[in-house]
Amino acid sequence: MSAKIIDGKAVAAGIREELKERIAALAARGVVPGLATVLVGENPASKSYVGMKQKMCAELGILSVPHHLPAQTSQEELLRLVDELNNDEKVHGILVQLPLPEQIDEKAVIEAISPEKDADGFHPVSLGRLVIGMEGFRPCTPAGVQELLVRSGVKLSGKEVVIVGRSNIVGKPLANILVQKADGADATVTVAHSRTKDLAAVVRRADVLVAAIGRAEMIPGDWIKPGAVVIDVGSNRVEDPGSKNGYKWVGDVHFESACRVASLITPVPGGVGPMTIVMLMTNTVIAAERTLAHREK
Repeated sequence: MSAKIIDGKAVAAGIREELKERIAALAARGVVPGLATVLVGENPASKSYVGMKQKMCAELGILSVPHHLPAQTSQEELLRLVDELNNDEKVHGILVQLPLPEQIDEKAVIEAISPEKDADGFHPVSLGRLVIGMEGFRPCTPAGVQELLVRSGVKLSGKEVVIVGRSNIVGKPLANILVQKADGADATVTVAHSRTKDLAAVVRRADVLVAAIGRAEMIPGDWIKPGAVVIDVGSNRVEDPGSKNGYKWVGDVHFESACRVASLITPVPGGVGPMTIVMLMTNTVIAAERTLAHREK
């Protein structure tokens, strides 16, 4: 067996085209979706991520409202900016890029963002709505994983899904998305992690395996059930003397051996990564649509 590759770039491109239509419909009614990005400090990876988000805003016709603050910014100053953005009518979504400098309490900043502008889907209100199946913003990477599965024709109802990783960013919210009584969900979900006994046996039960534990190539092909669908959220930089940069990016699954047993698999890079940013844009558009609906009531 040779697994079919799930092309995250192609799926994300399809969603971008759908978003352009929704954005045009909003613009025709006088609303331009706006996303505020807040970057504190000079972290190179964070600067790169924010740059990619701003570039996609420009491509789609979303108003980008960037704020780049110095690394020594105090928590009070950042909270003051968040409050201003909460009250800015042209801003529909707010993203504060993590991690933040050590003098700032990330939890306090996330909680200060208006739940109605929570483009990242990390606010406790958003997560609470997710758990009980209410309408709300879904965290971008888990939402992207679900979209990849649905748009690849994977039927999740009644399937056994094993998620390896229990982070608040991926593992726990994804489990809550896929367990809902809803289209694109209805799965039986197990969340495994570093303390799981006989992790290999748990992984072998999976009809759909989601690897999100942050350890390079930790899951070998012989842990995977023949015919399983594999979604690799991992992104790990490892040394590669033969490459131009001296390193390469790999997932949490050993790709070559997994390809011999899986039916569908995401590559790293080019799988889940492109979905995360497009789901951020989706949340921003949803926020603008809700604002318009409220205005027109």
